[in-house]
Amino acid sequence: MFKQILGKLPKKTSAKFWDNGESQTPDNNNQGGDEVLSQRSSSNGDTLDCVSFDVLPRLRDVSISEKQELFLKKLRLCCVVFDFVAEPQQNFKEKEIKRQTLLEVVDYVISSGNGKFPESVIQEATKMISANLFSDPHRQWKNKTSEALDLEEEEGSLNPSWPHLQIVYEFLLRIVASPNTDPKISKKYIDHTFVLKLLDLFDSEDPREREYLKTILHRIYGRFMVHRPFIRKTMNNILYDFIFETGKHSGIAEFLEVLGSIINGFALPLKEEHKLFLTRVLIPLHKLKCLPNYHQQLSYCVIQFVEKDCKLADTVIRGMLKYWPVTNSSKEIMFLNELEEILEATQLTEFERCMIPLSRQIAQCLSSSHFQVAERALYLWNNDHVTNLVRQNSRIILPIVFPALEKNGSSHWNQAVKNLTENVLKVLSDTNPDLFEECLRKFQEDQQKAEDTKKKNGETWKQLEEIVASKGHTSMAK
Repeated sequence: MFKQILGKLPKKTSAKFWDNGESQTPDNNNQGGDEVLSQRSSSNGDTLDCVSFDVLPRLRDVSISEKQELFLKKLRLCCVVFDFVAEPQQNFKEKEIKRQTLLEVVDYVISSGNGKFPESVIQEATKMISANLFSDPHRQWKNKTSEALDLEEEEGSLNPSWPHLQIVYEFLLRIVASPNTDPKISKKYIDHTFVLKLLDLFDSEDPREREYLKTILHRIYGRFMVHRPFIRKTMNNILYDFIFETGKHSGIAEFLEVLGSIINGFALPLKEEHKLFLTRVLIPLHKLKCLPNYHQQLSYCVIQFVEKDCKLADTVIRGMLKYWPVTNSSKEIMFLNELEEILEATQLTEFERCMIPLSRQIAQCLSSSHFQVAERALYLWNNDHVTNLVRQNSRIILPIVFPALEKNGSSHWNQAVKNLTENVLKVLSDTNPDLFEECLRKFQEDQQKAEDTKKKNGETWKQLEEIVASKGHTSMAK
């Protein structure tokens, strides 16, 4: 990714920042590739009224002993923050010079030797990163797009500051991942406040920004063990707010992708804290109307828990049944897809604890008038492990699902559903013929009773209508 960014770097560009925002072409004395920059902001990105000038050569053109000090100066100059939202047509040359400088400092981090970065470098690096990522223009853009865009839109708004922000994110990623970065020193600057602000950026509408943040957070979690409890707690709080308060957040899928990797690394036996996260966060996430935006990542997290501790299968399945969609067919299909993967990791003992309410829900899906829901429920019998679980408990499960199967086979409007139902009925008949005949006989008896009851109710209503009609004629005669 960095090579693609670096390839856009012009071979030679230089300019001067002037107090009035205009640029002046460099004179002939600056033809050696030196950059003439003005520092127009403090280290935290606040605009200054005064303008100071520094003539900075390229890092590759100076001796090794001078590189570190020059690198620090370039980091300070990169703290200048341009407003791409309010002033998109201004300071073109200055913006390009900053972009080139950012590319150069990234390249310095990549190509640095085996020596550890000193504390001064880490300090200036985090100042530059904070000035760019946590600046007012960036926050204002994020707040503006959060109000204007709906969470369910497939494509979010693209950040106009991305030409600079992308390289800043790349720089942060390289600093965090670099073997030359000492976590013991860096944790003083990449602290809880820094991580908290970084997590807040996940609500960005720009998918490119969220992708970088996801990778960076994963690296921070891996390298800074001291921050792990804080990161998990903060992510929990953000997810709580999303589930029970706002229902809006752009970065849930990315959060869950990071959490999937974290859950994968949980040691056994699972801590109670982790089990509570499953029951209080992951399972309630199924109820949100924007579930399609993050269901794939959520499903992976849940299945990780079940694979690590099969005893959690009953808890997960009952939780899904609690939030099972009633009128949303597309969400029902998602639930059925996830359910099949969970059942593949479910042992017989855990399955038997929840098989009755689960069978009732499957029967409702089989009876659905939406052919895709009924079709997806029938496909469960194509899974060998699920079929084996059903076969070992067929005496309990078959009487529950048989009426729905029999009605589908005879009266469902979709021919594909009818064909699949006939196949499932044949499998059940071959597996346990006696039980199948017993269920068929019971179904026919229930159908006959239902018809007799309907006929009797019809005759009763007819008698009542006749009585009412006769009384009406008598009153009219009087």
